[in-house]
Amino acid sequence: MDDTKIRIMYAAMKAVRQYGLEGVRVQNVSSLAGISPGALYRYFDSKEQLITECFTYVDRQAAMIFEQLTFQPQMLRTDPIGAVRQLWQPYFRFWVARPDETVFYYRFRDSASFPEYDRNRDVSHFEPFVEMVRQFRSMFPALVWINQDMLWLHVLTLTVLYAKYVVEGMLPDDQETEDTIFRLLTTGLSSYLAMQ
Repeated sequence: MDDTKIRIMYAAMKAVRQYGLEGVRVQNVSSLAGISPGALYRYFDSKEQLITECFTYVDRQAAMIFEQLTFQPQMLRTDPIGAVRQLWQPYFRFWVARPDETVFYYRFRDSASFPEYDRNRDVSHFEPFVEMVRQFRSMFPALVWINQDMLWLHVLTLTVLYAKYVVEGMLPDDQETEDTIFRLLTTGLSSYLAMQ
């Protein structure tokens, strides 16, 4: 991807963090990117296109975490919650390490325009994660009782929300906070994993 286009997208995410999704203007973005508003339109047709491309970019970056993880299915039998933590922790750290992207991602997912965007978006980049979920389901049949879309929504939404609280300084970025968030996320899941 072109360096200027990437710079514009990062500027847009920073602008959304500063001004809110509805308050951000092309002038804010172009100023943060160090380009003219006209130059921005050489890369994006509209502010809406810029915002959706930012979301797609960050979404793909987050999905790449699961491609890089070494998943150990045998650990599912001996320490299922530990196996979940090995998958979740890099995902949570991804968000905490990217404040602008985290706040942007959360705000866009929470926006009125997200449901329409979500209906048509390509999520094939999450296939490595989906494969991991399939392995969990094959080893823990009780997981079929959980709506998979709701499970993923629960994990994604709460992980990004808590990461947003950390990057905004509402929660400390320490091990105790991370442990507490993980326990909150997995409290309901642990009962399903105990039923083999």
